Amino acid sequence: MKENLKGPKVENLSVAIVQTEVEGELSYYAYLLSSRDDIMEGIIISSTGYGQDTKTGEKVRTSTLRHTIEILLPNEAAKIEPIMPDIFGLSNEYWVSFWVNDVMYDKRFVFPAESIAKENMSMIKPLGLLGVIIK
Repeated sequence: MKENLKGPKVENLSVAIVQTEVEGELSYYAYLLSSRDDIMEGIIISSTGYGQDTKTGEKVRTSTLRHTIEILLPNEAAKIEPIMPDIFGLSNEYWVSFWVNDVMYDKRFVFPAESIAKENMSMIKPLGLLGVIIK
């Protein structure tokens, strides 16, 4: 019975944090990338950061932000939000929910603390930008 509550498995979907230059400065953005063959609709993305302050040891949690994307076509990407390097030391979570043919899907993507770093970046081909990707 518990298995029925889990919902269908999400495949061919990823979240990437990429760097780009804006007015001579490095900026970072989160993107939703679909390599699915179907059309995703009613997409809701919740993002939050959490972890510990390395100096004080106290728990830290950012505000939860919610974003919507009306539709995402097959093999398309959409910008979710800018992300500040100040929170790369936290785990950054993106919870993605969407509909395909009257079936709801959802998946949690987590970038572990310190994983968004230059040494972990590679070319994200669909975007043509350097970044870190979670599938």
